Amino acid sequence: MSRDRRTAQKLADFWKGEVLLDHPMSGFSTLRVGGPADAVVFPKTRRELSNLISGLQLNFVPFWVIGRGSNILIPDDGLPGVAIVLGPDFSGIEIVRSERSCQYVRVEAGCSLSRLVGWCVEHCLTGLEFTGGIPGSVGGAVATNAGAWGKEVQELVSSVTLMDGRGELFSRDREEMFFSYRHCDLGRSLGYPGGEAAMVLVVDSVFRLEMGERKKIEYMCRQVTRRRRESQPQGCASAGSFFKNPGDRAAGRLIEEAGLKGLSVGGAQVSTFHANFIVNTGNATARDIFDLMRLIQEKVWNRSGIMLEPEVRILGTDASSGRALSGNSGVSGKLQCGVPGIDGNNPLPEAAVN
Repeated sequence: MSRDRRTAQKLADFWKGEVLLDHPMSGFSTLRVGGPADAVVFPKTRRELSNLISGLQLNFVPFWVIGRGSNILIPDDGLPGVAIVLGPDFSGIEIVRSERSCQYVRVEAGCSLSRLVGWCVEHCLTGLEFTGGIPGSVGGAVATNAGAWGKEVQELVSSVTLMDGRGELFSRDREEMFFSYRHCDLGRSLGYPGGEAAMVLVVDSVFRLEMGERKKIEYMCRQVTRRRRESQPQGCASAGSFFKNPGDRAAGRLIEEAGLKGLSVGGAQVSTFHANFIVNTGNATARDIFDLMRLIQEKVWNRSGIMLEPEVRILGTDASSGRALSGNSGVSGKLQCGVPGIDGNNPLPEAAVN
């Protein structure tokens, strides 16, 4: 019996929703690469998500939680186990509390940032304009503390609902979360030993947003959109900024200074427009992108002594070896669960949603 059929048999015991078997994952990643997952499912409610995750853990089925797929690299051999996609059915927005000058807005993890920004414009709420154009989800934005133009998501978070690997829900106030540059230690927020060794995912987040004038908010959104169009490649498949900025240095500048703009490996290329973007020129494989990433790291290290750390998460493989990208689709060493997944270990690998 094929691996996907075995997974389907296990799923049938506790999951009654839609299942896509042996389904290509390239359509769920903005890099447009990635082989098939054994199964892809689409929970619509907290209860469905909780039952699904607890069932998968009890049956020892590996899984990845995926949102907009904007910050992940999926191996060419695909993903063993189940890809859980939090999409339009898991993207509710509601005002949960009002104060004199602000509103507290709860947003489910699968909601895209672009949809949330549009909703804020309609309701005259300001603060999230800087996320306009980031092709990710709210869950991923919180889990990675997404930021742009000197601002970060953590500045607007009031509280977060988290789910652990047993499907249990927990609420944490902003002060109980462990945010840092392009990261949030979700496991530590629940007090699990080792922090990142625990499987934890973002279910929803409450943002504290100031009330403002719609025309001013629309103007700021247009300014952000203009800046992105002027500084970032458009109309091509990418994962956004590929590397984190090391300290006060710009990763893109370090890559450009190493003379790597336009460098290609197979169908993957360092953007000629912005050096911190790796783009799929049309026929790239995950292996191409991974090899180009390694080549960039090597050349920047040789020139500047700085090792660039990727923002993009490599799923289904130990990123230090890339074994799954080179032909082994089994989970090797670490499970990278989530979007963008955070490193974790069995039996409770950590997960996020992007």
